[in-house]
Amino acid sequence: MAKRRRKTRTHTPAQEDAGAVKIPKSFVMRSGVVGNAVTALSRDIRRTMEPNTATNLRERKTNKLKDFLQVSGQLGVTHFMIFSRTDKGTNLRIARVPRGPTLTFRVHGYSLAKDVLALQKNPRSPGIEFHTSPLLVLNNFNKDEKYLKLMTTMFQNLFPPINVQTMQLADARRIILLNYNEDTKRIDYRHYSIGVKPLGISKSVKRVVSMNMPDLSNFEDVSEYVLREAHASESDVEEGPESAVTLPQDYVGRGNKRSEQRGIKLIELGPRMELQLLKVQSGLCDGEVLYHEFVHKTPAEIKAQEKAKKQKQELAALRRKEQEANVKRREAAKEEHRARTSGKRARNESDEEDSAGSNARSEDEGSDADIVDEEMDDDE
Repeated sequence: MAKRRRKTRTHTPAQEDAGAVKIPKSFVMRSGVVGNAVTALSRDIRRTMEPNTATNLRERKTNKLKDFLQVSGQLGVTHFMIFSRTDKGTNLRIARVPRGPTLTFRVHGYSLAKDVLALQKNPRSPGIEFHTSPLLVLNNFNKDEKYLKLMTTMFQNLFPPINVQTMQLADARRIILLNYNEDTKRIDYRHYSIGVKPLGISKSVKRVVSMNMPDLSNFEDVSEYVLREAHASESDVEEGPESAVTLPQDYVGRGNKRSEQRGIKLIELGPRMELQLLKVQSGLCDGEVLYHEFVHKTPAEIKAQEKAKKQKQELAALRRKEQEANVKRREAAKEEHRARTSGKRARNESDEEDSAGSNARSEDEGSDADIVDEEMDDDE
């Protein structure tokens, strides 16, 4: 008989180090009816946030914000990115879970990832680039306004922090660039893939030294192909050493070894967005409005608004208290009715038992009388 295998694995999850840096995680979702274009945009933004996002998240019409909030704590989600659509346009809310704040942006324009790739001469299909988090580059955000500092902090906390001393160069595969335009107060959102290429050679030479060999059957010598391609596309040759970098570590790709000089090339993956901050709320999609781009209230209006809000909260608390009292009263009435019903049922059962006992006694007495009559007949 074979020896029975004893299970030694406990399947207990590894305990997280208390001093380890917490990785931000996000939910990218839609709220309400937004249309096919905004749905595709939300999928593209969800793709850019990989791998620290719920890629296969499915929203239903019946889902509420509190439904996602209940599961966010178990999954370690730190941010919500919510797309919605109104009569005035498309909005994007970025909220810190679970208590806020919330930044609401107006999406003035956007291009999907498929549209960006369609404009490229040689579009590239990304793959393993999404296995690591993108790098965040902020431009022109170094202003003194409080809302700009809050935006900077919110955008930085969307992505894992970078430790230059311990970071692996091969993990730097993508870049998200946010450029703030001071004149229009709008933010340009761009998403790029990072690539490196040899310096000082044309595209034709790159094809020769790469794994994809070109068709040279129509040329007598390889120099003809190289010279013809070089004259036809001078823009492919690097103009100077200012774009050259020395690789501090090995990088992905053929020949990208440490201490080699390479040129950095950014390939746009999409999507594109043009954002403008509308308002800042203290809570999770609600709460006090700390900043608004178009609405500016006086201190008297703010005081009146706070008073009305306080009255509304007191009225809601009073209604909640009345509802709880009504629920308790109904429960007490149900218990009383249940007690009366059970007591009545018990009395009916006891009455039935008593009537059954009396019937049995009468039958016994009748049978005894019949026996006496028969004995008297026999004596006669």
